[in-house]
Amino acid sequence: MDRIHKSILLIEDDSNDAALFRRAMRKLNLATEVTVIEDGEAAIRWLEAKIASSPPEDAEWPWIILLDIKMPRLSGLEVLEWLRKTPGSCRVPVIAFTSSRESADIARAYELGVNSYLVKPLSFDQLKEMIRMLHHYWMDLNERPCAR
Repeated sequence: MDRIHKSILLIEDDSNDAALFRRAMRKLNLATEVTVIEDGEAAIRWLEAKIASSPPEDAEWPWIILLDIKMPRLSGLEVLEWLRKTPGSCRVPVIAFTSSRESADIARAYELGVNSYLVKPLSFDQLKEMIRMLHHYWMDLNERPCAR
């Protein structure tokens, strides 16, 4: 059975956006662990290291993955494709958390199996509200087969 702890993996190449995300979590008093990885290649290496010592189905996965779409080296869509092909990761919700409103990006993300597509808001207050709702739904309300 998958071992999933309630943590967030934020794959985000913009350090300012990552800092704002963490700041919003603090302002909301959300104590959930947030791991930030700055590019797609590093994210795959990090996830591969997590599953290296055990079969992927038994690896300890984050509770949710927030994924920027537009990143250097390896795009968020390429990371999403890798995730959906990796045994065990299919139960981990992946949420596109990006500045892109391009219909081609949205369509491709859903084709590859994203669970939700969120466009980053422009104001900090809107970001806080989005994170509050996202956290409440995915961390508190959502039930998963492996979350007994």
